[in-house]
Amino acid sequence: MFSILDWCVLVVYLVLSSGLGLALAGKSKNAGEFLFGGRSMPWFAVGVSLIATSVSVNTFLGNPSEAYQHNMTMLMYSLGGLLAIPVIWFIFIPRFAQANVSSAYQLLELRFNRSVRLVAAGFYTGHLVLRTGVTIFGPSLILSEISGLSPSLSIIITGVIAVAYTCVGGIRAVIWTDVIQFIVLFGGGVFVLVYIGMQFNSFSDAWNIASQAGHTQIIDLDMDLANARTLFSASLIYVVFEIAIRGCDQQFVQRYISVGSARHANYSSLLSVVIGFFVAFLFYTVGIFLWSYYHAVAPLPESIRVDKIFPYFITHALPVGSAGLLVAAIFAAAMSSLDSAISALANTTVMDFYNKDDSTSVKLVQIWTVIWGCVGIAAAFICLNDSSNLLQMAYKYLSLFTGPLLGFFLAAFFFSNIKPYALIIGALSGMLFLGVYPYLVAYYGFVKLAWVWNPIIALCAMFSMILIIHIFGNFIFKCK
Repeated sequence: MFSILDWCVLVVYLVLSSGLGLALAGKSKNAGEFLFGGRSMPWFAVGVSLIATSVSVNTFLGNPSEAYQHNMTMLMYSLGGLLAIPVIWFIFIPRFAQANVSSAYQLLELRFNRSVRLVAAGFYTGHLVLRTGVTIFGPSLILSEISGLSPSLSIIITGVIAVAYTCVGGIRAVIWTDVIQFIVLFGGGVFVLVYIGMQFNSFSDAWNIASQAGHTQIIDLDMDLANARTLFSASLIYVVFEIAIRGCDQQFVQRYISVGSARHANYSSLLSVVIGFFVAFLFYTVGIFLWSYYHAVAPLPESIRVDKIFPYFITHALPVGSAGLLVAAIFAAAMSSLDSAISALANTTVMDFYNKDDSTSVKLVQIWTVIWGCVGIAAAFICLNDSSNLLQMAYKYLSLFTGPLLGFFLAAFFFSNIKPYALIIGALSGMLFLGVYPYLVAYYGFVKLAWVWNPIIALCAMFSMILIIHIFGNFIFKCK
């Protein structure tokens, strides 16, 4: 169980993380410096921050539970991320750099009008608030497990810590704490992998036991479109999802802007994908070793749900002191995503909804950082009532808005002659059709598709509606 030494390790880590934010306080003279670090952040730190933001607690807890319950086929998503990089390099990043924007959605106003910008920013806000809820919910499972606090109070404690240093230090605090948190996160994963491996005669024994049960499978060539774990779905189809996240998500765009040049932004994006593969592989392997451990070394209580197996192992199997390190790593994963999310939400609010620029007062951004942190904490309570495992929960929420957001930017890059009202109606139609599609599958024989298809479904519906509006509009014009 969690000892006094474990608590000391955890408290020291939390104090050091918060201390870094405080150390960076007072260096931001305006919103531009607070949100973008003066556009002079080092690309390698930004690259690490990008992957720290991406992996979050859903990697630390979700990947092991996915491998424990199923296998490693979701590792193929890393291939989708790599395939998306050329599109980000040659289409998205250069356009953001050329436009010299302070927000991803500012570019939409330059191509269309302010209404389009506001709708896109609204979509993104909804998308990120849901994701933030999952981000806070994950570590609350751990804190609740080890301390006896209620999950509700655990959620509040987790959120408050990250909001505090983000509000004080801005993007500099976010990026540099992300670097430290990534080191703690990766180190914690390596530690637990080595520790479990030492419970067997060799590491290969731990791998082979799970392999015989099919948990080490990486490639699935099945063409079932309803299966998100096949090579076709998890790599080729997932490319669209990855492009939408890396190209349209303000968390990523904010960091591209912070490095000051398109070339350095490209470096940081590639670094994040490469590191991301190794992080994903590490934590899937942790799940595999956990499966072997609880089937060959120690029994597991039947009442433990799959996303609590890793927390159970941390609090019951690790030696005194090391459990504190692992819980610190989980907090690192959570806070590296949460700080980025609330910073991006504050960025979107001030730059898009308030329509301010880099010279705006830091105080306004800090106020909205606190507000969005509170909203994120509230969103975490939604997750308490969802029975999905963490990884599935995160992907489900992320896929709701990605298609229409990507559609906005594709229209801006390649079809800027589309009427703004048609674009907005098309985006809303895409969202509506995505909600209706499961009923079409259930009652009208439409093909059942895995969640990775959601952006494509919404995109097709969006541009189909835009085409209908265009044809219908031209027909009326001719009749007149």
